[in-house]
Parts: sequence; C-alpha cells; structure tokens
Amino acid sequence: MHTTHRPADGSDRPLEPAYSGSDAGGTEGLRRNLKVYGAAGSAQLAGPAVLLTYALGGLAIFLIMRALGEMSWHTPVSGAFSYYATENWGRFPGFFSGWNYWFNYIFVSMAELSVVGIYVNYWFPSIHPGITAAVFLVVITAINLIDVKAYGEFEFWFAIIKVAAIIAMIVLGGLLIFGVGGAHSAGISNLWSHGGFMPNGVWGMLSALVVVMFAFGGVELIGITAGEADNPRRTIPMAINQVVYRILIFYVGALFVIFSLVPWDQLDNKHSPFVLIFDKLSIPAAATILNIVVLTAAVSAYNSGLYSNGRMLYSLALRGDAPRFLGRLNRKGAPMAGVLVSSLVTGLAVILVFAMPDRVFATLVPIALMAGIFNWAMILITQIKFRRRIGPEGVAQLGFKMPFFPVANYVVLAFLAFVVYIMTTQESSRLTPLYGLAWIGLVGIGYAVRNASARTADPALDEASLHDAR
Repeated sequence: MHTTHRPADGSDRPLEPAYSGSDAGGTEGLRRNLKVYGAAGSAQLAGPAVLLTYALGGLAIFLIMRALGEMSWHTPVSGAFSYYATENWGRFPGFFSGWNYWFNYIFVSMAELSVVGIYVNYWFPSIHPGITAAVFLVVITAINLIDVKAYGEFEFWFAIIKVAAIIAMIVLGGLLIFGVGGAHSAGISNLWSHGGFMPNGVWGMLSALVVVMFAFGGVELIGITAGEADNPRRTIPMAINQVVYRILIFYVGALFVIFSLVPWDQLDNKHSPFVLIFDKLSIPAAATILNIVVLTAAVSAYNSGLYSNGRMLYSLALRGDAPRFLGRLNRKGAPMAGVLVSSLVTGLAVILVFAMPDRVFATLVPIALMAGIFNWAMILITQIKFRRRIGPEGVAQLGFKMPFFPVANYVVLAFLAFVVYIMTTQESSRLTPLYGLAWIGLVGIGYAVRNASARTADPALDEASLHDAR
C-alpha cells in the first residue's frame, strides 16, 4: 500500500491544514450559488422544486467524492485524477483524464475571468471588461508562482468571504421568514403560492439538473491537492464528509431562504437574489456589498483553476504525457511552466471579452460542464477498477470506503448519462455533447502522437517517467 503523503513534485512545502486544497474544493462550487444564474436559471425551469434538484445532484456529487476519497486515502498524490486512472485503468484513460481535467478548468477559468470586468464596471464603468480581465490574469498568475502557501493564504480568505456572505443571507433571511428579533414574519408560503411547489412538473425539476450540476463543479479539486495536505488520511475524509453538510447548508439552505422570501417567478437574470433579500432588510449599500462578494468569488474561481491546472500539467509531464518542460519547478516549488502555459491559454478569454463581451460566459459554460461530467464518470469507473486491482485484502485495509459499492457507482453513472440527455433537449446546450465527442477525438490524436514520439525514444525512459509520478 502506498503511504507517501508528499506531493508528486517531491516538494517539502505542503499546504497547511487550514489552507488545504480540500477547503478550496469544498467551497469552489459554492461561488456559483452567489451569482444570478445559480438561482434564477434553475428557478425558471423548476420553480421551488429546484430544492429537490439540488438535493438529488448533491447526493450524486457526494458519492462521486467518496469514490475519489477512497483512492485518495489509499494513495495521496498530487494530480490524483490522472494518476489513479493510469494506475488502475490504463495509459489512455490516464492520459485522457489528466488532459480533460485541465481542459475543464481552462474553460471554467476562462468563464470566470470573462465576468470580472462586469463586476468592476459597477464602480468604474469606463474601463473595458477586457482590460480588467487582463489585469486579474496577471495578478493571479503571479500569486500562483510565489509558492503553495501563497495560494493557500489567498484562497483561505476568499473562502471566508464567500461563506460569510451565504451565512449572512441565511441568518438575515431567517429573521424575515420567522419574524425573529422584531422583524415582520414573511413565512414560507412563496414556496407553493405561485403555481405550486413544482409549477413545471417533474420534467421541469429534472431539467434544472444542467444548471445545478454546473453549480457543483469544482468540489473534485480535493483530489488534485490530496498529496499536498499535511495529513491527507485525516484531512481528505474530513473534507469529503463535510461536502454533504455544505450542500445542505450552502445550497439547499440558501435557496430555501431565497424562494421563501422572493417568489420564484420574480427572479431574473438582472437582479441578484442576494440584493433582493438585503434590500428587504433595508441594508445600506447592499449592491456594493454583493458586488464585492461576487467579484471575490470569480477571482477565487480563477485562482483555484490556475492552481490545479498548473499541477495537473506538471503531473502529466512527469509521466511523459505532456512536454517535459511542463515538469519544471521554480525555486519556490511551484510548477512554473504549467502555471504559465495554463495562464497563457486562459488568456484567450481576454481576447474573447474584447471580441464578444456579452456572449463569452454563456458560450463557455456548457463546454466546461461537459468536461466536468467526463471527470466525474471517470472517477466512478476508475474506482471500480481500483477495487479490482487491490483485491479483497486491500479493500479490508481501507480506512475510508465508498458506500454502497458497486451499486452506487452504476446508479450515479446512469444519472450522469441522463444529465447529458437533458442537455440535448435544451437550446443552450444541445450541441455540447457533440463538442464532447470532438474533444475525445482530439485527445485520442494527441495520445497517438505521444506514442509515436515515445517509440523514437528509449522505452525504459517512458516507464521511468511513470514510476517518478507515483
């Protein structure tokens, strides 16, 4: 059994427990609940029944994280997705898994970077969003090149701001709902008095899964940073088990307050539900407060994306699945080449913001979601193969096991396939599965090129690179 807790890069600079990537992963998807489309988009499809949609999607995500957590507990390494797929499934699955995760977070990062200018324009309307995006691109890249603790410090404070905003909304909203502290009781009748709890039926509730599952994207960052936490066999299970509480509090709890106080059919893409609630409480400067929060959330998302992408390219390079120069570290132990290349590609978002500022975000999001579904499906399949590889004796020694194995794996895989089907029924994402197939083909070509290059080199060197990544 592998017991090393050191990063795959061999660095002796682990993240402190309070700043570990598990904390970033646990709040990564949370940022999307701070934004308008998280509540308004899903409400338009499901009405208040989106509470059930979030609970259903949250259960699937929790099981996916438990599958990943089992492998992370057994073998905590940096760049875990790609390593686990290679070790338990094969070379191409490992190759695809690594590059797909990088691809996924590139598009997530581009999407988040594309909207920071909108938030800054609230205070400085004369500054073009593209200029703002370029500034944040440079600043966050510099942070990620300092060292792992710099990332941890920034993400720690970003997470505090995000969590504090959600908690404040829930608490203050609760005052209105239940009339605590002298506030007028608003009650919860809005949950059923505007066309019923499920105004668009069961299909409407299920149709919201596309928006909901995108909102959960990012929690798997825990697996990327498994090898960089001080005590992963303690912190990883703790962080993964906390996912269910975070879903109940920060997603279901927050939406319960929103739909109780604001009729679902009054939510739109122009007014943040947070601002509507704060306005009900007559809180001064509500718009400014919320603008700071959503800006922080977007910057945090890009910070996390660049962090994980740099380490994924580094891990791929060690195994010979990416150019060797991507395996270089700077003096601080940060994967300099991987961070810079990822930042350069993400910089395409700046160009897109200048070219089509109003359509960038909506264009990038469905592609990021499709890549995310690939990631989740591969985690579940890889964990099945992991169990087969370690055998009954290895399973008996596991201190953190996937519940309801293997039934849960197959049920969640079927669930993810159903989400893809739903995507084909919606205008905004109808072609996205075809983009996914095109991406698989492109990675397949890259794998063929990689193998052709390897055949011209010493075969033992290629195997050694795989061994170094373990």
